[in-house]
Amino acid sequence: QVQLVESGGGSVQAGGSLRLSCAASGNSNSINAMGWYRRAPGKQREFVAIITSGGTTNYADPVSGRFTISRDNAKNTAYLQMDSLKPEDTAVYYCNAVLRPWGINAWGQGTQVTVSS
Repeated sequence: QVQLVESGGGSVQAGGSLRLSCAASGNSNSINAMGWYRRAPGKQREFVAIITSGGTTNYADPVSGRFTISRDNAKNTAYLQMDSLKPEDTAVYYCNAVLRPWGINAWGQGTQVTVSS
């Protein structure tokens, strides 16, 4: 079992920055990749960014160049640095972990990010 707890959400004006954190507990040694997803009002949940245990990263096109995902394996924590925020980034952001060996997904409870114009 792995538990994920997000923090760092809030309200910011367009052009501003926020940093989200995702702290993992439990059997965190089973975590392979960690990532972030988001769900905007009235829309389906979508992929934002992912980082593997080796540090390889991938981003969704709408956030590429503005968001940076990182990971501190010693602290079992992943981060999402969000810069140049836009109103369309407004969503609930969820932390995700892909677990060894079967690829099972664990999810956090979500944290709200609101960007005003």
